[in-house]
Amino acid sequence: MTLSEKDFPSIIENENVLDDLLSKPSPQVVDVISQIDGDFLLLGVNGKIGISLARMIKRACDLAGVKKRVVGVSRFSSPEGRRTLEEFGVETLMGDLLDRNFLENLPSLKNVIFMAAMKFGSSENLPFMWAMNSYLPGLVAEKYCESKIVTYSTGCVYPLVRVDSGGSKESDAPQPVGEYGQSCLGRERMFQFISEKMKTPIAIIRLNYAVEMRYGVLVDIALKIKNDQVVDLNMGYFNAIWQGDANAMVLSSFAHCSAPANILNITGPETVSVRRVAEQFGELFNKKPAFVGQEAETALLSDAGKAFKLFGYPQIPLQQIIQWTGDWIMKNQPLLQKPTHFEVRNGNF
Repeated sequence: MTLSEKDFPSIIENENVLDDLLSKPSPQVVDVISQIDGDFLLLGVNGKIGISLARMIKRACDLAGVKKRVVGVSRFSSPEGRRTLEEFGVETLMGDLLDRNFLENLPSLKNVIFMAAMKFGSSENLPFMWAMNSYLPGLVAEKYCESKIVTYSTGCVYPLVRVDSGGSKESDAPQPVGEYGQSCLGRERMFQFISEKMKTPIAIIRLNYAVEMRYGVLVDIALKIKNDQVVDLNMGYFNAIWQGDANAMVLSSFAHCSAPANILNITGPETVSVRRVAEQFGELFNKKPAFVGQEAETALLSDAGKAFKLFGYPQIPLQQIIQWTGDWIMKNQPLLQKPTHFEVRNGNF
């Protein structure tokens, strides 16, 4: 069931309101958390997704009336993230997951979310990217072979497909473009190997793309319009989903872990036009967009129909996210300053 307009704000006033909205658990999440056995361990928690995800677990526990440990692990290069998590009641452990001694001494909890990865700047340090995206997943899968695991992956394991195709399905053969996508497929294969060998229940989440007001494809396009920069149309179409909806689907996927591993595309239902979104931001900012290039016949697109059957459609519609993003950018609200490079077609990030 989709929320009505009265269920969410017309604008997002500040980061506190945004963080609260991103971490609000759906009734389905509360139900899953109330029934699942054991505590939660989030590996790589201090990224753009992990903090709101950990907070959603804590809020769902409170609403369900259950007590569970929620432990977040990261190098915590940003100490602010660690403080924020601990204020929410999330336990934190600081260390390098590639340090075998540190990894082996982590608590053996029953529910593991793996989100440690490397994408941006990966083309400049390919060995480290492969270590993070393929080698480390093998170590984690082996250590937590008796747990239930939900691991993040990416739609970049798919090839570029025709824009009128509806997107790649989970049953389609992966054909990643570039070493980043190849290394992410390596991550999936490591988890699949352990799932089949040890009967470990696993869900693999191919996310493509999650957005919020401080980060994402919509922010990238909005900033180009606001700053009178040209918008590249070569990757002319994309998928997007509100980060809070993605969080809810990821946590709900604990009820659908299996051996062999279950693969789930998570994204929005629309094939979104870069040109049309740019024009909408142009209307909001009273600016005329400038474009370069021309839409290709193919793009990186995913079909999330399988996930929609399990979890329902995203609660926050695309047009609402565009309105929120435009207002946020016009008011010069805080940004993560991490471009997505969604326009890249050769897989080199």
